Amino acid sequence: MRIALTGANGMLGHDIRKVFQDVELVALTRKDIDITSLDQSVARIKDISPDYLIHSAAYTDVDGCEQDPEKAYLVNGIGTRNITIGCEEIKCPVLYISSDYVFDGNNKEPYNEWDVTGPVTRYGRSKLMGEQYIQSLTNRFYIIRTSWLYGENGKNFVDTICRLLSEKDEIEVVDDQVGSPTYTYDLAVNLRTLVGKGYGIYHITNSSHCSWFEFAQEIARLKTSKTEIVPTTTEKFNRPAKRPAYSVLNNTMSGLEGIDNLRHWKDALGEYLTKQACQ
Repeated sequence: MRIALTGANGMLGHDIRKVFQDVELVALTRKDIDITSLDQSVARIKDISPDYLIHSAAYTDVDGCEQDPEKAYLVNGIGTRNITIGCEEIKCPVLYISSDYVFDGNNKEPYNEWDVTGPVTRYGRSKLMGEQYIQSLTNRFYIIRTSWLYGENGKNFVDTICRLLSEKDEIEVVDDQVGSPTYTYDLAVNLRTLVGKGYGIYHITNSSHCSWFEFAQEIARLKTSKTEIVPTTTEKFNRPAKRPAYSVLNNTMSGLEGIDNLRHWKDALGEYLTKQACQ
């Protein structure tokens, strides 16, 4: 089996490359394919002729997307359209990595795969734009929504908190945003299991949920740090892009397909910190 992977140098791409070692994986970086070019995307996919394509390339800077929406829609929307057209021409299924930010965050209970979307940020709108292109251009698709990713090969919340724990006596972290921290290695493992299952929309995150404040507290506990973690509000941080207050995802469809839920986020975090030994 041959699988093409866009965004191969990204945080998730790094772990997909490790997990998918039992297949012929064609790793594509920005140097290998310009997803914003339809002609290049179609030609490159035809040349590779994969059995599946995992599309993890994206512009994921939420505040950057808010300040530069044209880039967000070009990369996350049009780029996904181009990849999908290329895949459809050779009848290749596409696995698209989407986001919890396609929801408005007003729920009080976890979002299911069939719930109505309503993004409140340009990042979320651009990821939903990608979803809509896929669903209109092919019927061979897996849309995988995930959340709060961290992993070995990229900037992430866990590494940032680890650094701040070594630099400060006190850290303020927002306590009014709730989601499910997800370890990219665990996500990659479930993606490997998902390949060959029924097409559709899937939510895949580590189990349970927390606020960013609780997430930071757990990092500090595991690092046996004496730095005080202080709760604060989203309003106080005044970021360019609004964040969903509640974006917990129910992993309903993967369970119905017989795929085991990912482990508790605290267990995944413990393993990551042990591997990284971040300071």
